Amino acid sequence: MTSPGAREAAEALLAALRDRGWTVATAESLTGGQLAATLVDVPGASRSLRGGVVAYATDVKGSVLGVDPGLLAEHGAVHPEVARQMAEGVRGVLDADVGLATTGVAGPDPQDGFSPGTVHVAVATPERTVVRTLDLGGDRATVRAATCVAVLGEALSAVGPAGAA
Repeated sequence: MTSPGAREAAEALLAALRDRGWTVATAESLTGGQLAATLVDVPGASRSLRGGVVAYATDVKGSVLGVDPGLLAEHGAVHPEVARQMAEGVRGVLDADVGLATTGVAGPDPQDGFSPGTVHVAVATPERTVVRTLDLGGDRATVRAATCVAVLGEALSAVGPAGAA
């Protein structure tokens, strides 16, 4: 179920994308499809949403999204540059104007030496790529929901609000 904050952010982002004539695609790890589902929950999402890749396994980030295997081998999947490459990669793989990416640790256990709540999100547009590192509290569901809200907010900032294009 989509949280109210995520729903509002998804609606605003999709309106802004429609105004620009842009499309969006998602590359998700810790959110496991929740980000794409949040966008799909908005009626009319099909006008802007191209699709999503759930790259939960580390090797899928490389083989499908084009994340540098050397980066993954050296740092693992929980790294800001991995988020950047996921967002940029999904733009190409799904031929979208905007790529959104999530990677990190939802919990309950640490991963690759990182504690639960360590999250990296990225937004890639034709103009720039923005990466944000988060330190989120709460249980697994809370971390995943907050990640969706955060990346949608970053995307809206990158794309600009509806009516601004």
